[in-house]
Amino acid sequence: MRLADGTTLIHNAQLIDGTGKSVVADAAVLVRDGRIAYAGPKSQAPSAPPEARHIDARGGTVMPGLVEAHYHPTYFNVAELADLDVKYPVEYVTLLAAANCRLALECGYTAARSGGSLHNIDVWLKKAIDEDLFVGPRLAASGREICGSGGLMDWNPDYLKLGMEGLILLVNGPTEARAAARKLVKDGVEWIKTYPTGDAASRHADHHSLCMTEEEMKAVVAEAHNYKVKVTGHCRANLGIKNALRAGFDCLEHGTFMDAEALDMLMERKTPVVPALQFEHASVVRGPEFKMPDWMIDGHKETLEGGADSARMILKAGGRLGLGGDYGFAWNPHGDYAKEISFFVNYVGFTPLEAIMCATRSGAEIMGCGDKFGTVEPGKLADLLIVDGDVVKDITLLENRKRFIAVMQGGVIKAGQLLAPLAA
Repeated sequence: MRLADGTTLIHNAQLIDGTGKSVVADAAVLVRDGRIAYAGPKSQAPSAPPEARHIDARGGTVMPGLVEAHYHPTYFNVAELADLDVKYPVEYVTLLAAANCRLALECGYTAARSGGSLHNIDVWLKKAIDEDLFVGPRLAASGREICGSGGLMDWNPDYLKLGMEGLILLVNGPTEARAAARKLVKDGVEWIKTYPTGDAASRHADHHSLCMTEEEMKAVVAEAHNYKVKVTGHCRANLGIKNALRAGFDCLEHGTFMDAEALDMLMERKTPVVPALQFEHASVVRGPEFKMPDWMIDGHKETLEGGADSARMILKAGGRLGLGGDYGFAWNPHGDYAKEISFFVNYVGFTPLEAIMCATRSGAEIMGCGDKFGTVEPGKLADLLIVDGDVVKDITLLENRKRFIAVMQGGVIKAGQLLAPLAA
């Protein structure tokens, strides 16, 4: 992905640097050759050369580009399970995924970590984005996922002979788990997504059930870490959380029903968590509209409250949380990503700066790129979001891409109000 040439000075802005520190009023950000050269009070900013581009933030906010930490690029308007794996051919799903990536960037998300993809699409999307063939977030790919046979993701009836291989690799025992991990490593993934537990959406593998054994999980981790690939897992049930931590997982998705012992294990291992709570909220609020059965909605209510409690515990203990998750369902569509941030402020009780830190710095750290982007600090890539307005006073401004003055990757304006005139 190319970096901008020359110098750009962003001024007339308040600065949120993504570290959790207080807002800097009347700030300036100087970008030189695609990297941040200065970020802080305007009064202390170095002089920009005469040929520098000037961007007036109109008294609004300059902040790090957002990081979607649990992104499903191949999900599209999913209303039932069949929509996930057999609704469209792989060729069309690839086009939909490319469109979803463009939308994510337009929504201010300059980076994303895949939480699972049909086939191997996200691996190749990453390559296309990196080579500037398409615009989209800097992407960490995970390809297909791993689940125990009969678990949450094994829903196609056996008599149909459909299999699940486009979406999931089903395993029985540590030998098959190791073989599945090797296959994904060969495919070029950076993360392997697994299913230690079930979910409220399943009758046979609900949110208090286990979908993989600890031995299977350890086999995946051992093989992945051998190749320097990271492992994460869909973890709702408390025992599944502990099994994943004992197995050496690098991240937990959801971490829903966490007790004090699980929290202690999490903090000892410094394992980050991506709660993905807006999906649960959307399922509860919009479930009836999509004829979601009462038992499923009740399950989502339970996971919503449990997940919120766990997120509060983790933040209070000093743990790391990334934000994002499970967009692409009909009731939780792509483009609504920043509702996750608003939800953590207005429902979970995070301050705006805490939620933004989770959605920027922590997300970049989870991706393994905390030294490259995620905060507005000298030396880092100029992946920036400039918003017309004060997002601390109104966090929902991040949901409205019409209020984005510019979305920048490496100092290059890729979306926002300034794209057209600057590209002309």
